[in-house]
Amino acid sequence: MSGNRILIVMALLLTGVQLYAQDLHFSQFMNSPLTTNPANTGFIPAADYRVGVNYRNQWTSVPVPFKTVSAWGDAQVFRNKIENGWVGLGAVLLNDVAGSGNLRSNKVYGSVAYHQMIGLSSLVSAAFNAGYANKRIDLTRFTFDNQWNGKFFDAGIPNGETKITNPTSSYFDLQVGMNYAYFPTENTYINAGLSVHHINKPKETFFSNGTNEVPRRYIGFLNGSFKVNDDWILNPNAYFSSQAQAKELVLGGNAAYNVTGDGAVVVFGGAYYRWGDAAVAMVGLEWKDIRFTFTYDATVSGLSKYNSTFGATEFSLIKNGFYSEYLGDKNQRRQSMCPTFY
Repeated sequence: MSGNRILIVMALLLTGVQLYAQDLHFSQFMNSPLTTNPANTGFIPAADYRVGVNYRNQWTSVPVPFKTVSAWGDAQVFRNKIENGWVGLGAVLLNDVAGSGNLRSNKVYGSVAYHQMIGLSSLVSAAFNAGYANKRIDLTRFTFDNQWNGKFFDAGIPNGETKITNPTSSYFDLQVGMNYAYFPTENTYINAGLSVHHINKPKETFFSNGTNEVPRRYIGFLNGSFKVNDDWILNPNAYFSSQAQAKELVLGGNAAYNVTGDGAVVVFGGAYYRWGDAAVAMVGLEWKDIRFTFTYDATVSGLSKYNSTFGATEFSLIKNGFYSEYLGDKNQRRQSMCPTFY
């Protein structure tokens, strides 16, 4: 097997065994709700709908860095039709480019969730997410052993890789998830969720006789929000995922400070640790219903010597909204399940 064919296989393994590390992986998992758990669709404690974008740039010190972009939105519907419950509808678009072979991934997902109140202080949710994924590699960016003419590699010589008959791979993808939220007082909020991704184990290969399947990924998270006083809210977070032999554990939190006293301007900062991999610093600003968050990953594992210039940078921009804004009455906002400054 040629050197570059080995690289292709390694790329497939990385995107199969650690799929989200390239396509759906964000350090700000709490700000990428639809890729973390489909039951987050319409699970919006402080609004009726939201739209967001996420951008991640990692391994910038290698010749071809990895870049991931997502755009998403979700909304609550049928709140007036279902007693103490509602339906969530959402969609997410993702694009990722990785490596010297320009391994490009494009994905689109749609999700539906059902949310039901239990009493006055609990909420349970269940959901599914279905989508289409397409991956493509640029074979012209590789050189193969058959292209060695004795002195140098000649890209004009046929590569001889007859098993790579199509540089694209497409598949249908399916996810399911559940959430539970507990909010006994206006100052306390706890949320936990579990989800299974690639539940149908789709086939993903560039080889004519390939049988590689995307293994299922299991994700669990635990979030909290605790209002200390009128100036401070603490938000601890925990996240765990497992896929094949790859595991990821993230622990940390952030603190929000009420700058103006009425909640119109809030600044926040925090820190997270991805076990055995990276330390993550977070800063952000919330102005009215718009929230901007920036994080920086500093690699602390043995891979730091290959990533010496930068770690990973990431930002998210989220806009929350209320239907009442379009009805001309901004005073008809419902009470948030999460602690707030207003």
